[in-house]
Amino acid sequence: MSEMPEYLLDRVFDAPLEMVWQAWTDPELLARWYGPGIETIIHKFDLKPGGSWLNEMKWGDKSDLSKMVFQEVEPQQKLVWHHSSTDAEWNVVSNPMMENWPRVFLTTVTFEGAGSKTNVRLTMMPVDATDAEVACFAEKMAGMGNGWGGGYKVIDEILAELQAGTA
Repeated sequence: MSEMPEYLLDRVFDAPLEMVWQAWTDPELLARWYGPGIETIIHKFDLKPGGSWLNEMKWGDKSDLSKMVFQEVEPQQKLVWHHSSTDAEWNVVSNPMMENWPRVFLTTVTFEGAGSKTNVRLTMMPVDATDAEVACFAEKMAGMGNGWGGGYKVIDEILAELQAGTA
């Protein structure tokens, strides 16, 4: 394939940059919105280049493990990580729930303060993917907004709590 598909989600949050950054980088807050509607357990969150975020999403007797390795961390400006499915020992594996899902993604999140609001741009694209993985990602991209959109609704609730001093 000649061109790598890229998922893009832009969102303006009605809160100052510091609070939006906190919602993305405080493991307790992150666990509330990442994987909305299911239990999210953050086993490790080392917010620095080369640091790992080990994440488990649980529903019923099933769980999905993933590892994110931070490539860049620019406070209140940018987060960049490689995102992969893992086995129980946190080794990168193919996604056990979706055949041909890319093994590694590059995720970039940028933050831009605009007065009392914050613009957030999230992009995801496969890394070193096979043609089958790229095709699978391109096909499933349209549905990715449901998960991220659900999480962003929870971020809105968290930001309201932070602004009210109740979080």
